[in-house]
Amino acid sequence: MQKRTQDSKEKQFEELVIDVKSVVKVNKGGRQRRYSATVVIGDRKGKVGLGIGKANEVPDAIKKALQDANKNIIRIPLIDGRTVAHEAIGTAGAARVIIKPAAAGTGVIAGGSVRAILDLAGIRDVVSKSLGARTKLNMARAAMNALKSIKTPEQVAELRGKTVEEILG
Repeated sequence: MQKRTQDSKEKQFEELVIDVKSVVKVNKGGRQRRYSATVVIGDRKGKVGLGIGKANEVPDAIKKALQDANKNIIRIPLIDGRTVAHEAIGTAGAARVIIKPAAAGTGVIAGGSVRAILDLAGIRDVVSKSLGARTKLNMARAAMNALKSIKTPEQVAELRGKTVEEILG
């Protein structure tokens, strides 16, 4: 994983290259080699995005992945600016990620691409468990799906037609 800072018009996002791999397409004339890059960007304040790019050269693939990540930014509601509101489960392909809130001072307990996403999202106290396939791309997609499903107590109260105090107890 390689850290970089973004030089374009939006300098508030940090970027992290999760994975760069070579992909091969076999044609009649031989093998055609391309590169696939997976990049995550975030502002460490609750915004994070995941992007994938493919090109004939690695720098071009990273550039395309950055553009894709900028298009796919999501906002995560943070409780006290440090953890998620409730447990969330995300799936992508055969990968499954469970994200649970943790007490202050716990830190980020996660591995691989899930850890990179949680760090760049600004989540400081969280416990995560990865189940199923371990591909970096599917784990990252599953983590993003889990984060998308997180709701604030206010949103849950509105959905149930109750007050926030009734929800929180």
